[in-house]
Amino acid sequence: MRADFNLLKKARPVKKSSQKKFPGVHILNGKNVVVGEGTVIKPGVVIDAENGPVYIGKNVQIMSFSTIIGPAYIGDGSIVKVGAKIYPDCSIGPVCKIGGELESTIIHSYSNKQHDGFLGHSYLGAWVNCGAGTVTSDLKNNYSSVKVYVNGDPVDSKMQFVGVTIGDHSKTAINSTFNTGTVIGVSSNVFGTGFPSKYVPSFSWGAAGETFTTYNIEKAINVAEKVMIRRGIALSNPEEKLFRKIFDLTTDERRKRGMPL
Repeated sequence: MRADFNLLKKARPVKKSSQKKFPGVHILNGKNVVVGEGTVIKPGVVIDAENGPVYIGKNVQIMSFSTIIGPAYIGDGSIVKVGAKIYPDCSIGPVCKIGGELESTIIHSYSNKQHDGFLGHSYLGAWVNCGAGTVTSDLKNNYSSVKVYVNGDPVDSKMQFVGVTIGDHSKTAINSTFNTGTVIGVSSNVFGTGFPSKYVPSFSWGAAGETFTTYNIEKAINVAEKVMIRRGIALSNPEEKLFRKIFDLTTDERRKRGMPL
């Protein structure tokens, strides 16, 4: 992100009028901060670029009492909610809603994590929605490296900090909690109390601590269409084909876990 900052500045030069100081906003090391046109930053916000650059895209809304510590990237059209705490090494894609506490996390476009809760060292795909109070662990109590499931098998990441990975169009319910290194596939719905399995296959539907069932492909596509049309985007034929292909490719994963097909 530090390396990309200068490239972004060259590729998308910002007019001086959009770099003016915002009343009541505290900007530390302003030469390392870029703010795109149409962006609104409310009083009480702190943007700290002393240890890394902060790039804020166009038409972003940053509400009062939020803190953004660089390096950080906020994509066009995103909203940072009141009191959000964005720690270093966070990259947030376009048209996202962000709240609560984030650290070393990548969030792709059109995903929402807009309520209180912690995501650390995590990776969210596009069109993901995290319910209020969603929390992930990113450090084991014994400080050992975290194992992560890859292609259905646990692999030693050789990393001490690993949070949750969530595939496109998946959703977590209110107060969802995830153990270190949890992986959730595409278009899954996770709810209930306690930790779910550290690997939740694509198109899974169920509560933590209980048996998951298969999320019907037709229902999954129907929900995706509804979610996307709210943002003025239609689900294309290639995207629908991709949904069905992923569903077919992950059938054996669900079968191995005893999920009704």
